[in-house]
Amino acid sequence: MTEPAAGRRYTSLDMLERLVAFDTESSKSNIPLIDFVAEYLAGWGVPFWRVPNATGDKEALFATIGPRDRGGVVLSGHTDCVSVEGQDWSSDPFRLRVADGKAQGRGAVDMKGFDALALAAVPDFLAAGLTTPIHILLSYDEETTCLGVADTIARFGRDLPRPGAVIVGEPTNLEVVDAHKSVGTFITTVHGFEAHSSKPYLGANAVMAAGELVAELNRLADDMMARGDQSGRFDPPYTTVHVGRIAGGTARNILPKSCCLNWEFRGLPDLDPAEIPTRLERFATETVLPRLNRFGPFGRIETIREVLVPGLAPEPGSTAETLAKRITGRNATITVPYGTEAGRFQQAGIPTVVCGPGSIDRAHQPDEYITLAELAAGESFMRGLAETCARR
Repeated sequence: MTEPAAGRRYTSLDMLERLVAFDTESSKSNIPLIDFVAEYLAGWGVPFWRVPNATGDKEALFATIGPRDRGGVVLSGHTDCVSVEGQDWSSDPFRLRVADGKAQGRGAVDMKGFDALALAAVPDFLAAGLTTPIHILLSYDEETTCLGVADTIARFGRDLPRPGAVIVGEPTNLEVVDAHKSVGTFITTVHGFEAHSSKPYLGANAVMAAGELVAELNRLADDMMARGDQSGRFDPPYTTVHVGRIAGGTARNILPKSCCLNWEFRGLPDLDPAEIPTRLERFATETVLPRLNRFGPFGRIETIREVLVPGLAPEPGSTAETLAKRITGRNATITVPYGTEAGRFQQAGIPTVVCGPGSIDRAHQPDEYITLAELAAGESFMRGLAETCARR
């Protein structure tokens, strides 16, 4: 097979160096990175589509190598990374440092390493004579909402090919992940009424009402723990409920006007995502609010859902699972405790697994890195995918 005569070749390490150099913390735009990728793909004659967000400051990118009249396999990776603020890095986090068999930089393992592998493999994908297309999807905002793939998914089967399988390349040490928990994050605000603490009947104490809500979330957490994980596959083996922040009040001798709770659940795949917030709302309405307003109609309680990242449920024998197992040589699947974009693809009816190089244990930390051996294993994965999609 003759190699297409076109754009510049990058090794995986060279491509990773380019990607890490873009500061794509979730609070910032990823468009400069997408510009670079678009120019690179154009150099190889690869068709791509840029999918901007509503405000135009971030973009996803979807590219297709191979036939355009059939489904194919998506390699999905996010371009955003977590902040480096307050972290003690031994070198510039946005300049890849290679030493002692490690490539160190923000996003190196989570997950620009996978992105670099997929992009560096483009010339080889082109040369392979694919009969099943390989698509590359680069997203944004995975670290905050996992919504950066949503607009692209909505176009599948319309003006973009509808894929037959998705591999989300989060770091799993190339284990095949077929299930993970959902993530729901919420802000509950208790609105009270200020008064002198010596006369509490003149107001409503938002902090004390919020304390009752925290106690109820504790009870819900205990209930979820007792319910457990029937599959026996998750660590911890139950849905978790957690309050991470509470803020309210102005002074010891003033009834607090407001109190805010930031809380979350991480649910097993079979959990109804409405269950926990519905139960808290019922408790707030039936128990907390009457007590808050026992001296008059002073207060109210509101809960706002920030983010709901859907879980990934097992689909034994799915196209994605079978493909990933074949390429990696794995005989079994595993679960992970963190959320990914995979559930959004599954919700759209597309078989999806999570499988990528490196360890999640190094993500979000100072001196984040991926090893050169892990990059080499990822290159082998990409070769295996190309070979499989050339003969399918």
